[in-house]
Amino acid sequence: MKTKTTINWALVGTGGITNKFIEGLRATTGQAAAVVSRSRENARSFAERNNIEKAYDNYESMLEDPDIDFVYIGTPHTTHKDLTVRALKAKKAVLCEKPTAINAGELKEMVLAAQENKTFFMEAMWTRFIPPVVEVRKWLSQKLIGEVKMVQVNFGFNAPYDPKGRLFDLHLGGGALLDAGIYPLSMISMVFGGVKPLDIKSQLYFGKSGADEEDAVILSYGEHKIGFAAAATRTVLENDLWIYGTDGKIHIPNYIWSRNAKLFVDGKDEYTYQPEFVSNGYNYEAEAVMDCIREGKIECPVMSWNESMILMETMDAIRDQWNFKYPSEVVT
Repeated sequence: MKTKTTINWALVGTGGITNKFIEGLRATTGQAAAVVSRSRENARSFAERNNIEKAYDNYESMLEDPDIDFVYIGTPHTTHKDLTVRALKAKKAVLCEKPTAINAGELKEMVLAAQENKTFFMEAMWTRFIPPVVEVRKWLSQKLIGEVKMVQVNFGFNAPYDPKGRLFDLHLGGGALLDAGIYPLSMISMVFGGVKPLDIKSQLYFGKSGADEEDAVILSYGEHKIGFAAAATRTVLENDLWIYGTDGKIHIPNYIWSRNAKLFVDGKDEYTYQPEFVSNGYNYEAEAVMDCIREGKIECPVMSWNESMILMETMDAIRDQWNFKYPSEVVT
């Protein structure tokens, strides 16, 4: 591996999420060295706007580039498995946007490729790494609110309807569950220690395209521990995280983009943690995974393969309750 300041990234995809990631990457010790798009024009335009040296319209050519250390995959969900496995076989570290795959079967192939090639791979759950969430994990480990009993968390927005857009097109893995629901489900999993829920109850409402547009989920973890998650792509929700314990509660307002966290311990004054916040938040995730590969790790404990698998299996189970399958899953 090169020196700490010269880890080179190839960015796959030129959409909105990649633009957010590259903004964060600029505040790290890494650098965007290449961009890949199916269109040569899109690749060159993105490279010029972002001062990136190399633009590829061929994925294999990028993988053959010896200067590339890390591949960031920000393409539609249905492409994740193939792009990740190919990169891992080329011994390129991979940070793949959430959800990592369409289903648990695909994710198993990705994890196996990482293991066989001894190469780093992680689901890009950037919210795990922002300072308020890191601090909340410390509060939970210190049991400042006692034993956690309930978690309530939402993520919902009203996106303009576009049947060919990634949020609504089933061929792209569209739907609220995979695109928005992964965030609240991930937060609940984090709070309860990354274990598999014992019981899952759900309600999904489907739109004109056949994709789910509103989801509500109740997860039971035993010992009176319950998680409530709501997600939507056509409904504006209050995107807050509340964690309730036997001795108090924790609140992260607008948790996905939050700059603070609030601690309420019974009998004490409210405490607000509001740290200095650098860039747009994606930088914390990028720096953490680069530190992992510098240390020779192929897996990050903050977002482990096992926890990604549990989340994927949970979403599979929710879809099974509604006989909801994507075209790529239907055997013809």
